[in-house]
Amino acid sequence: MWFLFAILTWILWGAANLFYKKASVETDRHSHAKIAIMVGLVMGLHATIYWITADVHVQAQDFITYLPVSALYIASMIFGYVGLRYLELSIVAPLQNSSGAITVLLLLFFFPKDITWVHITGFVFILAGILWLAFIEKKYDDIELRRKGIQVDTKYRYGFIALIFPLLYALLDGVGSFADGVVLDELALIKEGPAIIAYEYTWFAVAVVYFIYLKAKGVDFKIREQKNGGIAAVLETAGQFFYTYAMASAAVLAAPIISSFFVFSMILGRIFLKEKLSKAQYGVIFLIFIGIMILGYLDV
Repeated sequence: MWFLFAILTWILWGAANLFYKKASVETDRHSHAKIAIMVGLVMGLHATIYWITADVHVQAQDFITYLPVSALYIASMIFGYVGLRYLELSIVAPLQNSSGAITVLLLLFFFPKDITWVHITGFVFILAGILWLAFIEKKYDDIELRRKGIQVDTKYRYGFIALIFPLLYALLDGVGSFADGVVLDELALIKEGPAIIAYEYTWFAVAVVYFIYLKAKGVDFKIREQKNGGIAAVLETAGQFFYTYAMASAAVLAAPIISSFFVFSMILGRIFLKEKLSKAQYGVIFLIFIGIMILGYLDV
């Protein structure tokens, strides 16, 4: 079942990325805070409903056990929201989701597995494809800008300020996914249900802090004006539910598949944000799909 959960996460998070981009306004320096509030609100609501309806037994220790994982994930996501204000979705996503390589390497280093050449082939196809797409994206975007005669301040497009956010996301998310694999799968320190509730209530606490911050700054925030952020939050929360179960079942196999969810967001970005895909990009996406199918074969 881990493969089904991983694919559902892949679809939901890929779609969420599109709405995160639409909710990220370069001229609004508080857009990342507004997105974070919406994510926290939706997750808090879901945690409450899930706790009641699923009759999950949660202890205070569960929040403490899962807090390092929650902190890494939340920090990475906030950095990702900020980065979306500066770079196009097609560039941000491959950079951010190189985190899958970090997760796999850490899990294999600290918890060696009896993997075969089939596993390795799937890993290589997916992880190499992710990194390859990042280089292709930059190359074609540079050509397109020159063709149109558009001058873009490189500081905000490819400079340190712009690139540091997706790179920080990749590092923190990669380590966070590794920590998730440890507490859910390798050491089984916490069950899936309590982990979901602990994570989502932690997000709710972050949303409350951000809401107080915006009010203190006199920034106007109305939930009814956060349509895109709200849709992204719902998709993010649904994906998180399936992600937790996938990581608890087979972390080292699920992590690289889920980390490539940007492929789906790229396709949606081309459809809804009018970002074009080149033949080379389609080729690499096909390569990643092959890698996903290879790892999926291992679940049969």
